[in-house]
Amino acid sequence: MNDVITLTALTFGAQAFVTLFVILDPPGAAPIFLGLASGKTVKEQRKLAWQAAAVSLFVIVSFALFGNAILGYLNISLAALQGAGGILLLITGLGLLTGSLTESNSATSKNIALVPLGTPLLAGPGAIVTTMLYVQKSEGNDQLAALAIAIFAVHFLIGLTFMFSTKILSVIKDSGVEMLARIAGLLLSAIAVEMIISSIKAFFNI
Repeated sequence: MNDVITLTALTFGAQAFVTLFVILDPPGAAPIFLGLASGKTVKEQRKLAWQAAAVSLFVIVSFALFGNAILGYLNISLAALQGAGGILLLITGLGLLTGSLTESNSATSKNIALVPLGTPLLAGPGAIVTTMLYVQKSEGNDQLAALAIAIFAVHFLIGLTFMFSTKILSVIKDSGVEMLARIAGLLLSAIAVEMIISSIKAFFNI
């Protein structure tokens, strides 16, 4: 009986890990991280890599534990949360496209690990809702423990991916960094538009 429960918990945890890894998409977020972190030293970039993972972990765990209560108390719908996140990402994406976020003054004055990397890029509405659903679907402490391990494992991989991606910046030089920042801005803006469109569709049940 215990073997069956353990197997079920392992399967549940594996499913949660794969789902969250696909949604958070560390390799896909790495170019955006590099574009935002391009104006900082290597030491600062690696520190930001782990800070971004930690912020995302904190947000997702907080919503896993208190998400329904928080949204209910503030009377906020998931569609509104998604729309707000999309607008925030769009502002950041346009900043990368125009170069305002990669200038020295801007690069040193903002902690990109908090916003927009930690949230809403990583810990966005999709990841938050998915985690909340897995918490509701879990049956017993074994599955909850497996879910917790899956969440921590995904964020550990995020930190590693971001940290090792910083080596790319030392290879592509200044012109490559500028091009990467523009590409990152375009990708981030596209993600933002998708989030805003999804939010509008949810509001009007389209």
